[in-house]
Amino acid sequence: MAGPRPVVLSGPSGAGKSTLLKRLMKEYEGVFGFSVSHTTRDPRPGEENGKDYHYVSREVMQEGIANGEFIENAEFSGNMYGTSKASVEDVQAKNLICILDIDMQGVKNIKKTDLNPIYVSIQPPSMEILEKRLRDRQTESDESLQRRLDAARTDMELSKEPGLFDVVIINDDLEEAYGKLKDVLIDEITKVQEANKS
Repeated sequence: MAGPRPVVLSGPSGAGKSTLLKRLMKEYEGVFGFSVSHTTRDPRPGEENGKDYHYVSREVMQEGIANGEFIENAEFSGNMYGTSKASVEDVQAKNLICILDIDMQGVKNIKKTDLNPIYVSIQPPSMEILEKRLRDRQTESDESLQRRLDAARTDMELSKEPGLFDVVIINDDLEEAYGKLKDVLIDEITKVQEANKS
């Protein structure tokens, strides 16, 4: 694939991925882009097709998966979600670093493709800290909090698998975590900035 290498960002909910990403996108404006995922769920009020998601029927999505058009896909609460090769190529064609925020299942699927991304795992310092962060958000019922914590435990275990990630960043200190994230991406960032200058 032409264009800058994509970045696969993984890690449990509450590890601080969004915070680090927002900061990266603010500091390096015009360098990063997101691929638009496909889903079989209905748009929520205010969501736009092609901007928030590509809204498709289950048949269309299953056909695309069967034809190898998806890098990864998963099913949550009866709806299918996935990242198509075309949506990543769209971002690369604009000479942007495509960011893929993907769960562990997705990371393993991408390993089977020719995407060649930079794999980054953002992890919380501990389960206790993660639980506190999630509770402080006050957006979870006890049941959904437990589900997120169970998923996080699995995620933290899997992130230790040798060779799965290029870098595992423990987000204990935001400045330090952000510095490490920048270090791992700086070559690609520089390439994009150079190309945009010319």
